[in-house]
Amino acid sequence: MIFITGPLFSGKKEYIRNALGLSEEAFFNRAVWDVQDLADAADLEALADALAQKEIVIATEIGGGVVPVDPVERSHREAAGRLACLLAERADTVVRVCCGLPQLLKGEWPC
Repeated sequence: MIFITGPLFSGKKEYIRNALGLSEEAFFNRAVWDVQDLADAADLEALADALAQKEIVIATEIGGGVVPVDPVERSHREAAGRLACLLAERADTVVRVCCGLPQLLKGEWPC
């Protein structure tokens, strides 16, 4: 599995589509994105195992900046960060994309 992470609107989808030479349709069939929104699941380990079966998994980093005062938002942020850690453990390749620039964190370049 290739795990792509990075800030919102940083070019994550565009990077991996171009790196793998995927058409838009092929990308939609082979990838799952915005997985940070699924992090409120009761069993993050099971969720990570299920997501790891996909070829490409994309998550937006939501852990930067000011810590939310609202306990629900803080809990979601913590769960999203934990899910990202679990996905990175399971991934063959981890790439962080910021400002459209990829940074290889684990494995080999996907192109």
